[in-house]
Amino acid sequence: MRLPLLGWWSALLLLLLPAKAVADAAPAAVDSSLREALIRAINASDSFTNRYVAEVWLMDMSQRLARWLPEPNERLELLRQVHYEATRAGLPPELVLAVIEVESAFNRWAISSAGAQGLMQIMPFWLKEIGRPDDNLFHVGTNLRYGCTILRHYLDRSKGNLTEALARYNGSYGRYDYPQRVYRALDRHWFAQ
Repeated sequence: MRLPLLGWWSALLLLLLPAKAVADAAPAAVDSSLREALIRAINASDSFTNRYVAEVWLMDMSQRLARWLPEPNERLELLRQVHYEATRAGLPPELVLAVIEVESAFNRWAISSAGAQGLMQIMPFWLKEIGRPDDNLFHVGTNLRYGCTILRHYLDRSKGNLTEALARYNGSYGRYDYPQRVYRALDRHWFAQ
């Protein structure tokens, strides 16, 4: 498969971009209440009501996730962590799975063109902003903690309007193509059939 000429130049430019410059990039104004929510979440230390519920959910979601993660133990570990962090943040775990599908296609090593990292595509400036520069956004638990906290914050800020919260999460507030992609992923792969 041949990439268009512009595609090659873009890829070359990304390789030449200093990683530090991308990591230190921050928005003009950081939301202080989101900063505080992230600090609380990072400092917080079983999300299923009982073993039966856990087994049913994990088995069902594991089968759905197999297309992206073929190794069963890796799937189950990710699902346990997603369920824990989503529940901790008061989010449906299936929503978080849909966000991960759209953001990174379950590639924990994903880096966006804007520099967002990991499963939930977290911007590295948050590490410096909340005083945790040594956190690793490629660590699954850390990435999920940040991502779920950020999404919960935007959902609260949007007074429960999920479409608006998803647009804010993606940095595309006012446009609704990203929320629609998440809704399609939810409908196709994560809601109970």
